[in-house]
Amino acid sequence: MSSLLSFAPELWLANGPVITAALGFQYSTRMAVIRLQGGELFIWSPIALTEDLKGEIDALGPVRHIIAPNHLHDSFLTEWAQAYPEAKLHAAPSLAEKRPDLSFASTLSDEAPADWQDEIEQCVVGGNSITTEVVFFHKASGTTLFTDLLQQFPKGWFKGWRALIARLDLMTEPTPSVPRKFRVAFRDKATAREALKKVLNWPSKAVVIAHGNPVTSDGAAYLNRAFRWLKVS
Repeated sequence: MSSLLSFAPELWLANGPVITAALGFQYSTRMAVIRLQGGELFIWSPIALTEDLKGEIDALGPVRHIIAPNHLHDSFLTEWAQAYPEAKLHAAPSLAEKRPDLSFASTLSDEAPADWQDEIEQCVVGGNSITTEVVFFHKASGTTLFTDLLQQFPKGWFKGWRALIARLDLMTEPTPSVPRKFRVAFRDKATAREALKKVLNWPSKAVVIAHGNPVTSDGAAYLNRAFRWLKVS
């Protein structure tokens, strides 16, 4: 069975193993692979690198950019860096300080590097005390990539007291939502609103998230609903 699933032209998704976070909460994992016009691969939020997955990745093209879109998504960076020493690692703000064992080519900002600026836009969503997330927009497919600011788990995913907390945290809503803990953690709402203005102006057709099913139509309308609580004008 193929690990990579075609999501849009030149964009593939792959689901990884379930990982256990704080307090025993288990999270599904997902990454995206974008093939740039020159044939190089842009790896977003890398998952565990199995032998089968590596074979499929290598068949698509050379891995040139490995993206850690926030400082929480670093679990598998070491194995990717070892497997693709010629690739550049790109870190979300504060990740380089957390992972001095890794050599990062850049810290991601609002300005996309020349390597992909014609094909992928990006925006640093700051003002959150949990993590600073970098959101990406693949122009050709109209796909926006979110990491942790949007999440959705099926009912029954969590058990016992964790199920209650997940429900109260809005993690099991009918559509992907901003978890309540992230809403509270937006201490600097002005900074967040300014960043999300840019994101909400992208002509999003689809939205891919690391923890939950993608939104496959009317992405811009969906994102406006998802962030309505923040009152982005």
